[in-house]
Amino acid sequence: MTRVYAALMVAGALAACGSAAEDVAFDGHFYRTGIKDLDARHKFQVTAAPVSASLAGAREAARYEATIFCVNEYGSSAIEWVAGPDDADETLRISKDTLTLEGACPQ
Repeated sequence: MTRVYAALMVAGALAACGSAAEDVAFDGHFYRTGIKDLDARHKFQVTAAPVSASLAGAREAARYEATIFCVNEYGSSAIEWVAGPDDADETLRISKDTLTLEGACPQ
């Protein structure tokens, strides 16, 4: 019986794994985030949704996801933003309730 409980605990822990920003609330909301490498490995594109919950929260969720990526891949939280979370609202790329940012982890 103990083995069954142990197996269920492990399965539950694995089911809880997800994107970093999905585990942390930003501006009182949780966001679906994703990150992908662009041409060069250190360049990336990060997304956060839903923006309709809070633009400020989506910005911070995307920044958080990008920071986790750079720390894990390059050991630094420094990011050189091409289109970043601190840009003016009207210049942000928002499509289908998803914020898209681009940057690079300094090598």
